[in-house]
Amino acid sequence: MKRNIVRIAIGLVLVALFLGHTIEFYRLPLITNLESIIYDTRLRLTMPRTVDSRIVILDIDEKSLLEKERGGEGRWPWPRDRLALLLDKLFDKYQIAIVGFDVVFAERDESSGIRVLEQLGEKELRDVPQFQSALRKIKPNLEYDDIFARKMVGRQVVLGYTFSSDDPTLAPKKGMLPPPLFAADALGGRKIGATSFNGYTANLAELQKHAASAGHFNPWTDIDGVTRRVPMLAEYQGKYYEPLALAMVRALKGMPPAKPVFSDSGISGDYSGFEWLEVGSLRIPVDEYATALIPYRGRRGSFKYISIVDVLNDRIDAAELWGKIVLVGTTAPGLLDLRATPVDPVYPGVEIHANLITGMLDGNIKQKPSYVLGAEFMILLVSGLVMALLLPLLTPLISTLATVLALLLALVTNVVVFHFGHVVLPLASGLVMILLLFTHNMAYGFFIEARGMRQITGLFGQYVPPELVDEMAKNPEKFNMAPRAEELSILFSDVRGFTTISESLTPEDLSAYINEYLTAMSLVIREGHRGTLDKYIGDAVMAFWGAPVSDPEHAKNAVLAALDMQAAAKILNQKFKERGWPTFKIGVGVNSGVVRVGDMGSQIRKAYTVMGDAVNIASRLEGITKQYGADIIIGEATKNMISGFVYREIDRVRVKGKVEPVAIYQPQGLEGQVEQSVIDENSIWKQALRLYRAQDWDMAELQLINLKKTAHDAGLYNVYLGRIAHFRAHPPGADWDGAFTFETK
Repeated sequence: MKRNIVRIAIGLVLVALFLGHTIEFYRLPLITNLESIIYDTRLRLTMPRTVDSRIVILDIDEKSLLEKERGGEGRWPWPRDRLALLLDKLFDKYQIAIVGFDVVFAERDESSGIRVLEQLGEKELRDVPQFQSALRKIKPNLEYDDIFARKMVGRQVVLGYTFSSDDPTLAPKKGMLPPPLFAADALGGRKIGATSFNGYTANLAELQKHAASAGHFNPWTDIDGVTRRVPMLAEYQGKYYEPLALAMVRALKGMPPAKPVFSDSGISGDYSGFEWLEVGSLRIPVDEYATALIPYRGRRGSFKYISIVDVLNDRIDAAELWGKIVLVGTTAPGLLDLRATPVDPVYPGVEIHANLITGMLDGNIKQKPSYVLGAEFMILLVSGLVMALLLPLLTPLISTLATVLALLLALVTNVVVFHFGHVVLPLASGLVMILLLFTHNMAYGFFIEARGMRQITGLFGQYVPPELVDEMAKNPEKFNMAPRAEELSILFSDVRGFTTISESLTPEDLSAYINEYLTAMSLVIREGHRGTLDKYIGDAVMAFWGAPVSDPEHAKNAVLAALDMQAAAKILNQKFKERGWPTFKIGVGVNSGVVRVGDMGSQIRKAYTVMGDAVNIASRLEGITKQYGADIIIGEATKNMISGFVYREIDRVRVKGKVEPVAIYQPQGLEGQVEQSVIDENSIWKQALRLYRAQDWDMAELQLINLKKTAHDAGLYNVYLGRIAHFRAHPPGADWDGAFTFETK
């Protein structure tokens, strides 16, 4: 025991560390994130993956948004007389049980033209009796909001709306809120963790008054951007409002009141012991934030989808909707109701409501009762003490077997309780603690000796190629993430017109498209030219050379990477074309200079990155590639550091935010690998550029016209022809330095 006192002491410190996290004396972000991952994994392993036939989703899909002549209804929003017709068909023909709208109707429908007719009746045609008589007759048929509202009367129609957390002075207060679920006095003076809001965007008053009920569809997004929960209570001005799913369930059950139920466990502090909402015979468990975990049935498509336009046009058999719970929502990417969830990275928001309705009706919403905190603490304390004291005394083989047994016991017990008991017990702390205690005891000496190597691998492994990490690990004391000044080369690339490309692809294809593109570009940078990947910004890529490992040829490697990225884009475009996907073009900007490089950011998030004037110019250069029709533009500093390349000077420019002009260049390849015709064209271009800067407009124009006749891409020449035409009408003056100033980024 004495011989192992240090190992035991470290083990006990580890146990104390996890206990402190459990009682929330502090929080370990890694454990919190891992807990989310484990929860998602348990959910995916145990979800039924069956289609619930009780609920049908009427989908405002891309088919429904087609023009009328192509069988659709046109772009959203549609005239509300069409929605009134939808209600008639749903309740009269299909005999559905209830319909909920995952849509808010906050604006009046003016599509009938009634307001124009009323203005004519008040002004130009005020004294025309025939017009006034006709207007009175047709007006009821043109008030689409009134028609829609009347069709709700006596029907189970539940509307949706949204709350806002904006600044109280700026938050909208639009439309009419439904009656609250209850007021603060129903809590008996207790405080609950419900999210408070400062404003709302609700439905028109006439619609809300005639609807059976309404519920909010505000999502709860965890810190990792994933939707796992829905606020069951949203607080606004001391009143609490229900979500769309609960409003629909209550309407189905005859609108029973919702009663908050609290634990008698004596919990103190900010957590009030709020355990569940009692709605008639149903119990809906909530957590400390008054949110309910979404009981996902499976991946996207766990409920039957019917295109809403097929219902409007009587293309659906009555049996498919008879007696169903109906949700009206959208999966069309352009309508922005797609979420990241534990079961699918692109998941329709309307299915979240459907999952919650199913969970409430079946009583299988997972719960995290108040005793979970105490249970986790005792499990960690007992298991931690046993392992911390026992593992140092056991042989490696027995230690391994004991650890594996403990892990299996924890996993199996947790999953069984999760699936059959619908109770969410924390697991990440226990698993990580067991693994850390085992690892500490089995490799105590190794961790001490190789600490520097592991630090380098952990810090830089995600940024730089593996061979550089290995090189750094040989002398880890030379490398750290502290910010420092270094001369580097920075590269920015971006896909031109990516918004148009994304709109032409399904969410699944778009995900595959961007993944393949970013992978191809990243391989060129990291594996092909030993660059450091900084970040992805949507479809944009940022990288740099010269850090963390010094690279005397950082400028050359950056330019070679830019050329190879264009070559890789051509290969990738051929693959995309064969799949029927749109092709793309990329612009690349490269610049060199002294910047700050290191671990920078906030207390919440940091990253190994670069900052400085040279970085900003590199970004600007990428942005102006499209202005010149150039695929790559490099800065003057980069051009002066490299040799062995064929390039042409594009211009002298002042990028936004800079006073001094800089020359910019387009690299065309390595010497000896560029066709003679390109070199000849460059010679003529140099003469044209010299004439242009000398303000010899006629001769410069003649040279540019000659270049256009033989050029493969005349984009650059058209730019200068346009400038010459402008300068003829508006001479730049004798002091003109030939530079062009960009006013935008």
